[in-house]
Amino acid sequence: MSDTPPPVPLLDDDELDRLDDFLASARVPEDALDLIGTHGFLVALAVSPREALPAAWVAELFQGEPAFADDGEREAILGLLERLRHNAIATLEQGGLPELPFELTLDGLPAEETPIGDWCAGFMEGVFLDEPAWFEEDEEAAATLLLPFMALSGLFDEEPDMAEFVADAARLEALVRQLPELVLDLYLHYRVPPESPKPTPRRKKPAGRRKP
Repeated sequence: MSDTPPPVPLLDDDELDRLDDFLASARVPEDALDLIGTHGFLVALAVSPREALPAAWVAELFQGEPAFADDGEREAILGLLERLRHNAIATLEQGGLPELPFELTLDGLPAEETPIGDWCAGFMEGVFLDEPAWFEEDEEAAATLLLPFMALSGLFDEEPDMAEFVADAARLEALVRQLPELVLDLYLHYRVPPESPKPTPRRKKPAGRRKP
């Protein structure tokens, strides 16, 4: 019997449905991430060694400003996004595993043709938002820890070294099953000092709140 705790949902089903409806609507630019990619993007921000300013990550996520119906909708949607990110931080700080919004199997398909690939591509977009922060302390360790996300994202398939790596279907399938643990490994690498058993807490920065 495994001692590994079950993954923790970062939003409930109704909240995910509301985000999905909004992100799939015509009010959001076509280049914006969908729900799966957004989930990966925000989990990456929860792991990131340096706090991203809300204005920066909101603009990157939406590739501009969505056509919110009114201030109430703006506050509700940005609040859900911030809640997902904050819940990921809280879960990882407790050593928990985030629940990912898809089945952890490729089922014989190339990763880029599955929600897994979309999620990992969204995660890598979160890394690209402040790439130096991920690599400046220990580039080799960061590259090793991020390799599964890079491989499954489909964004690096044309690189010679990556082509050989992704050709091993059994290895990719094993990485998919380990994705929640791999997220926690990354978080512990960046957020837990070697001499301390507890992650460094971060102050919550609400997204998109306007000053009166």
